[in-house]
Amino acid sequence: MRVLVTGSTGYIGSRLIPILLDRGHDIVAAMRDPKKKNNFAWGDRVETTHFDLDDHDSFDDATVGVDAVVYLVHSMDEGDFVTKDREAAERLARAAEKNSVGRIVYLSGTVPDDGTALSDHIKSRLQVEEAFDAGAVDSTALRAAIILGSGSTSFELVRRMSERLPVTPIPTWMKRKVQPIAVADVLTVIAEALGPTAKPGSFDIGGTEVLTYPELLKTYAQVAGLRRPQVSIPFLPTALVGRSVAAITRMPKGTVVSLVESLEHDMVVRRGNAAIDVFGIEKPIALTEALARAITVRSGNGTESDVDPLAAADTDPVWAGGVVSIESGKVEHRPAGLISRALLGATRR
Repeated sequence: MRVLVTGSTGYIGSRLIPILLDRGHDIVAAMRDPKKKNNFAWGDRVETTHFDLDDHDSFDDATVGVDAVVYLVHSMDEGDFVTKDREAAERLARAAEKNSVGRIVYLSGTVPDDGTALSDHIKSRLQVEEAFDAGAVDSTALRAAIILGSGSTSFELVRRMSERLPVTPIPTWMKRKVQPIAVADVLTVIAEALGPTAKPGSFDIGGTEVLTYPELLKTYAQVAGLRRPQVSIPFLPTALVGRSVAAITRMPKGTVVSLVESLEHDMVVRRGNAAIDVFGIEKPIALTEALARAITVRSGNGTESDVDPLAAADTDPVWAGGVVSIESGKVEHRPAGLISRALLGATRR
């Protein structure tokens, strides 16, 4: 199958491409600057095409002659990214129909059904789903909540919060449940969605454990050998928490604020875990194993076909990574200075 992968240089796309290549697919890697393919080990095994949300002609050009599209583009920057993402999805749907694309596979986010107002982050994902659903091309939306792996934005939030705060403040509204899934399992599900038979519709995918977000922070701290007591704090506005977390983690403010807003909802599989029931993952990676693999030091990087995709990659964002790692089965910490060492409070194991 000839597959167009949008967002090919991003966290998911760059790890997905070697898996699809190993399964025998021909890959067209869509990116703003096609020269960036040289940053990846798979660069000489793919065809590239220019693709930019602000270049409307690139949607038509990129979809010519492909059998399927894997859509991994999310702006989620500051400003009206909800409208921008919806309009981009509508353009992609029209281009896919015009060029007789067989199916669209979209990595979405978990959509709560608790009746509360959706955050912009979740609203954007849902509207992209609806845009594809309204089109003529079969579409499959895979709804994941927190994706675990070095370089994943949601994982890096957990890692950086744990490493940088000796005591973790927990807003009372941040005690909703989450169901994290390892990036390796997400990639397998996407690849299976490109199987011989299309499976249109939206599907929830998640790992094996359901826990609260504070419990996830605590579990990471245990795996990383950190002592991190938690303090519950009432009446903290969501926007203030988002801006504070962005400042602490030094991650992009717009992205962090959007993700923090989502934590006001339960982010769990609600209609049967499609990762297991529909796409055939017999044994999803356990939570503690996923967290440990995400901080384990390896040669190579997670965008290579023979390296664990939970591993770090040198093409991950500059803000990804931490000072706690597992080397030869032992937790190691390499703080940058005295203050960092005091804050870290890590123990070797």
